[in-house]
Formats: sequence, structure tokens, C-alpha cells
Amino acid sequence: MDQERSYGRVLVVSALVGCLEVALAVVVVFLYVRTQPPPDTPVGPSALAAGLLSFGMLVAVIAFLLSAVFVLPAVALADLIARRAGGREAWWVPPVVAALVAPPIVAFAAYNHVQARSVLVFWAVATAVLSPGGLVARLRRRGLVGKVALWGPAVVAGTGLLGTLGFAVGLLPAYEPPAIGPTAMAGTWVDHTSGTLVFTSDGRVTASGVGDHAPDDPPGGPSRTCSGSGTWSYEPGRDAWTQEVRVRVPGCSWPVWSVGGTDRTPRLYLHVGGPESGRLYQLRKAADGQ
Repeated sequence: MDQERSYGRVLVVSALVGCLEVALAVVVVFLYVRTQPPPDTPVGPSALAAGLLSFGMLVAVIAFLLSAVFVLPAVALADLIARRAGGREAWWVPPVVAALVAPPIVAFAAYNHVQARSVLVFWAVATAVLSPGGLVARLRRRGLVGKVALWGPAVVAGTGLLGTLGFAVGLLPAYEPPAIGPTAMAGTWVDHTSGTLVFTSDGRVTASGVGDHAPDDPPGGPSRTCSGSGTWSYEPGRDAWTQEVRVRVPGCSWPVWSVGGTDRTPRLYLHVGGPESGRLYQLRKAADGQ
């Protein structure tokens, strides 16, 4: 059943829709991240929870402000235009939103000398993000706030569930390390300080300034380096996650190296301070000629 429009309710519903849009985007990003190599310094669960809480509070404030500045006036103007010019209110909400967001975007772009293409893209994205809040909030239905608060999170949770099931049954490509094999090991592997491990196909290896990190080293402890010549071996393991590379150089105390990265940019890595520390020491496979 329809009822008189309450612009206070418009503001609440629009802000809620904006928060749900961000929540849905976060879920999609998390699903996408599962298809990519993990970061060099993974975020711990406690830090992730604290970050999401702070981010959620910031999003709520921004969604409320954007709703008050753009969406609420857009709904009121669309209502007025529909009464004067005819047509449905919904037809007018996106164009009015686009007209309202254009002046600040153009002013910012002119002051900062932003390219016209970037301005048009941002303008289109801003219009697309703010319009759904206006389209939903304009509805004159009883219990609208409750319905949005109920079905919006359900859509977000359903997206996350479907994505998780997609990974479980193999419809979505979850990340796996590249299965490099002993042939791909031959060549030069470089760390962030230009330290190198040079592997040859006959099982020999030469180290030059490679970090000598043991699993029990503190994550913030001093970094030692090691140089010399020795041997290496590759163990395929049960799958791509358990493959290992053993490097034996006199005077160097490396544990087994794990394999990460991608097929195009494979990496060897060690945990610094144990797996729970989240810190990695990595070497990347150098391109031919480097």
C-alpha cells in the first residue's frame, strides 16, 4: 500500500542502499582476491576485522552525507518534474542525479586539470552508484525501510554464498601456485635487494647476497645475507601447494622454499618469523637477459 512520501525515510533508505552497494562491492572484491596470488604481507584476522569495522563506519557517514546532498534533492526534483512535465518519477531520478553531481565534479576536475575522459568516467560511475538509492527511496510503500534492511543484506550474503559455492565446485578459478617443475627452475631468481639465486639444469646453484631467513627469526629482526655455491632439488609434492625447492649452500641455513606467484611471474618464498607472522621473503624469476 502506498503512503505519503517522507523525506526523512528517503534519506534513511538512500543511505542504507548506499551502504549495501559498498558491502556488495566488498564481497565481490573478496571473491576476486581469491583468484589472485596472496599479498606479500597478508592481513591478519584481527587487523582485518578492525579495518572492516572502521571502514564500515566511514561508509555509513559518507553514504548519509551523499544521500543528503545529492539523492534527497534528486528525489524531490524528480517528483516535481514528473508532476509538471508528466511521466514517472523513476524516469527522472537518474538524469537529475547526473545533473546534480556534474557541477562539483567539473569544478574539481578543472581545478586539478583532470583529463576529460577521466571526468566522464567518474561522472558516469557516480551517477550509477547514487541513482539506485534514489530509485528505491522514492517508493511510497509501508515498511520500505524494513524491507531494504532485510532483503539488501540477504542479497549481499547470497552473493558471498554463491561465490563460495562456485569456488567449491570449480566454477570459479581459485588461485593456485604455478606447478613450475625442475625445468622451469633453471635461470636467475632475484629478491627486492638484487640478491640472486642462479639455478642450472644440472642441479647446481650459486647464491649472491640472498637473505638468510630462518623460520624462527623475528619478523622485525636484522636481515642476514648468504653467498656461495651448492646444489638444489625440486620436490613436486602432492599438488601445486606442496611443491618445494631445497637449496643447499654451505653456510646458509635456508629451510625449504615454497612456490608462489603465477605462471608468468613465478616466485620462491620463505616465511619470516613463521607462517603466522604473515611476512614473506620472496625471489622472482628474472626474465631472460636480466
